[in-house]
Amino acid sequence: MTPALASALMPLMRGMDPERAHRLALKALAFGLAGADSSADDPVLATQALGLDFRNPIGLAAGFDKDAVAVAALMRLGFGLVEPGTSTPRPQSGNPLPRLFRLPEDAAVINRMGMNNEGVQAFASRLAALKRPLPAVLGANIGINKEGAEPERDYPALYAAVAPFADYVTINVSSPNTPGLRDLQGEAKLAAILAAVAVTRAAAPRQPPVLVKIAPDLADDAVPALVEACVQNGVAGLIVSNTTIARPASLTSAHKAETGGLSGQPLFAPSTALLKRVYGLAAGRLTLIGCGGVSNGAQAYAKIRAGASLVQMYAAFAYAGPVLVPRIKRELAALLKRDGFAHVHDAVGADAR
Repeated sequence: MTPALASALMPLMRGMDPERAHRLALKALAFGLAGADSSADDPVLATQALGLDFRNPIGLAAGFDKDAVAVAALMRLGFGLVEPGTSTPRPQSGNPLPRLFRLPEDAAVINRMGMNNEGVQAFASRLAALKRPLPAVLGANIGINKEGAEPERDYPALYAAVAPFADYVTINVSSPNTPGLRDLQGEAKLAAILAAVAVTRAAAPRQPPVLVKIAPDLADDAVPALVEACVQNGVAGLIVSNTTIARPASLTSAHKAETGGLSGQPLFAPSTALLKRVYGLAAGRLTLIGCGGVSNGAQAYAKIRAGASLVQMYAAFAYAGPVLVPRIKRELAALLKRDGFAHVHDAVGADAR
């Protein structure tokens, strides 16, 4: 099967319960049924960030492949980076059903999954089993369990578990679906976690860079302190942003009032505004990944011009399927060339300088 054919079948999946459809999609991917994108990336898309080489800056965000069951297949679709997870120290079932809702009229999704996953042992084993060299950069997203968590113990242990296999590791302190998790974005709590992770990282045989994924709903006065806490504790970058608990008045879909994190098109503007602000505060000291509402090349380009070195998507990929990846890359390459940029990194922060 080709990516185009797999995408053409996506409307059939939308007649199913969203979570069941997602599980089936992952199984199909794992069996290689989505095919592969065999086209070469335009050289203008190649970039370096986090000390790593990326064939292109377009990535798949955490949450799509929580247990790393389809990483290789997802990479074959043409992504420049794939970030499985979030993985927690122990397996957990997540929140009660239903917990995933499509908002098609708004090109959005609401989830309150609760970081359901099989635990870091199974997660790390799958990362270890991937055949190297990989065709894309591999991230690993880690978080704490809903019950019995000790963040200053758990995040370093999680880092140690995935560090041998991942190219970078993302600390998730911003999911809205685990009680108390977003409180860890406070300056003192975050600094303590990052300091503990830094000790573990310094002693590790392999030391992939650390990123922190932040919420789009941070109070304005909390953002500068968060940025400084990350810089002072050796963090290499930020992912801006996770899902939002806000509900814009523009939403029209039947499920618009469901609790959980909203992703997709309504997240584009607020997450991009936060990205631009963080870029200014970081002043070149952090690598930024723009995430939230990206569904076409123009939006990926806007994230880059706002300060992102790399871009991730989730909801748009879930709606459109594999055909979206090469389309975004073509559109982005054309926009970069139109504006006279020889490489992606030349355009980073062009609208925030």
